[in-house]
Amino acid sequence: MNKRTAILLSVVLSASLLLPAAASAATTAPTVGQIQSSVSFRSLPSTSSTVYKYLKQGEQVVILEKVNTYWYKVQDSAGAIGYISSDDKYVEIVEAVSPTAGKATIAASVSFRTGPSTDSARIRYLAKGEQVTVTGQPNGYWYAVTAADGTKGYVSSDEKYITVTGSVTQPSGNASGGNTTSGSSSGGNASGGSASANATIVASVSFRTGPSTDNERIRYLSKGEQVTVTGQPSSNWYAVTAADGTKGYVSSDEKYITMTGSVTQPGGSASGGNASNGSSSGGSASANATIVASVSFRTGPSTDNERIRYLSKGEQVTVTGQPSSNWYAVTAADGTKGYVSSDEKYITVTGSIPQAGGNGSNGSPGSNNSGGTSSGSADNHAALVESVIAAGMKYWGTPYEYGSDRSTTTTFDCSDFVRTAFREGANLTLPADSRKQGDYVRNLGSVKTDWHQLKRGDLMFFMDSKGSSASAYKNVNKAEETITHVGIYLGDGQILHTYSTASGGVRTSVIADTHWEYRFLFGGSVL
Repeated sequence: MNKRTAILLSVVLSASLLLPAAASAATTAPTVGQIQSSVSFRSLPSTSSTVYKYLKQGEQVVILEKVNTYWYKVQDSAGAIGYISSDDKYVEIVEAVSPTAGKATIAASVSFRTGPSTDSARIRYLAKGEQVTVTGQPNGYWYAVTAADGTKGYVSSDEKYITVTGSVTQPSGNASGGNTTSGSSSGGNASGGSASANATIVASVSFRTGPSTDNERIRYLSKGEQVTVTGQPSSNWYAVTAADGTKGYVSSDEKYITMTGSVTQPGGSASGGNASNGSSSGGSASANATIVASVSFRTGPSTDNERIRYLSKGEQVTVTGQPSSNWYAVTAADGTKGYVSSDEKYITVTGSIPQAGGNGSNGSPGSNNSGGTSSGSADNHAALVESVIAAGMKYWGTPYEYGSDRSTTTTFDCSDFVRTAFREGANLTLPADSRKQGDYVRNLGSVKTDWHQLKRGDLMFFMDSKGSSASAYKNVNKAEETITHVGIYLGDGQILHTYSTASGGVRTSVIADTHWEYRFLFGGSVL
């Protein structure tokens, strides 16, 4: 187990030993969960309860109880108890391993990359002597590793760079020992990957968030990587899971991927071969609709809800309901559930739609169901704010780059980060730079020059730094100063932002009695 897990378990086990009734239970390893993306740590199992803080990707918690279908009661590494969503996109159960499992030492300075390829971006160099945890092996040339600070990435498995001192746990749960540069391992298959892998990448290919070249590239899958094809949303794309558990989509063209097993369709049936040979049309056997033009696939039946991805023309989906005349509840071919516009220019229903009362209906959008409406109330505004902050929090630690590319999320400068959070969380596209974002807020009115009057989710604008002490700003006329920085106010005297490479990218900072307080110009809401 890694250092974080050891500390976490020691906190819980120490506490349990104080209770006589828990003495026997202390011999049973607690269930440990690893946070997969930023999630609210709450006072109660309800989205209306107080958010203590956000747990970040890579943090580990002890799961004390599954309260219901939607919530876990957990204890964090500091011993605090609260509640988090049990959705596996936020938390994954990690099995207990021996203290030495996966431990490794960097033997010579080596690139630590975002994917198992020299084409992947370098996170940093791992230095000789650093301790890392090897969590998997996507192919014979690379290890998936977690650094001491919790950062996940990939390093060469060449023994001149890394020495494994424990066993390497493969995604299927099997362990192998040692390095694999020779092409074999005494502990198992050197190629790594899950025992359920049913395909091999035969040429470098984009691994995307959705089945379209318009979707964001997660990384490149490298030649030789083993993946598991879990579905086929269209004849041109496979839904796949990489060896490290990351889910995404790749082209089904046989020049990129070769099937070595059967593809399990959402309906439970299996098909073999590549899509290009025409042997499989993909999709679920229960699919009752076809996407006829690219359309937003959202978490709820409103344009205010977060976009999961775009559904592409030709994708087969299952319409499971119609919450209002303007929206369908649908399940995509890979099992993801969400909502799409019921406008016939985006979707054609080819079968019956189950109604809430159990009856099926055919026909065009808007033919049934009065549905609900959005009230635009304070509750909706609060939900939008939380959606924006959650969208921003998921990029925690993303590197800073001045003048970052607005078309990617691999790096951010301050205004790019704010723009991305509001675009993804509230479907609102703000201007591209901080000064124009400031003008946008001014034009909406309700500008506050005292940051204490700001509300959660408001934007904060700052002047250039003149030093870290209050006296350095004593004679500054802030009305004449130029905006040089922007961030999102979280409440409780904290700001979510990014401002330098040295600071570690996207992060939170305390405002009071710091240069952020002295540099503050004004703030306000854009929602």
